[in-house]
Amino acid sequence: MSVDIWTDGACRGNPGPGGWGAVLRWNDHEIRLWGGEPATTNNRMELTAALRALSALKRRCDVALHTDSEYVRRGILEWLPNWKKRDWRTAAKTPVKNADLWRLLDEACSQHDVKWHWVKGHSGDPGNDLADALANRGVDEFALKGRTDMAEERS
Repeated sequence: MSVDIWTDGACRGNPGPGGWGAVLRWNDHEIRLWGGEPATTNNRMELTAALRALSALKRRCDVALHTDSEYVRRGILEWLPNWKKRDWRTAAKTPVKNADLWRLLDEACSQHDVKWHWVKGHSGDPGNDLADALANRGVDEFALKGRTDMAEERS
């Protein structure tokens, strides 16, 4: 099965209340996921969006994952192999930031055949615009109320 995914994270202040959003599309189906955390960073929300989207898949899939986060895309494609070789340390020998989420995302990616695509944020890409709206919805519905939670809509 082939699935197209768009993800985005949002943060009001950095750190501050944050949200994440993801859109999963295959055939005539769509799932919208969003959630938030009261105290986080934008990078953590970007990672969480990709992680939650991949974790929502019930079986191995061919995935085209679209993100406007170079941090996530480059982290997965370029930096992750070396972090793992260096026991989750950077080239400067400091601990990798957000290593907990990177490890989980690495595991989630291993369950699928993922192709990573960068899209420019706020450039009119419909999937990215929807993921951005869902991320902001996560801030509004959960993070600003001091809750860590998520929601889902299916069509």
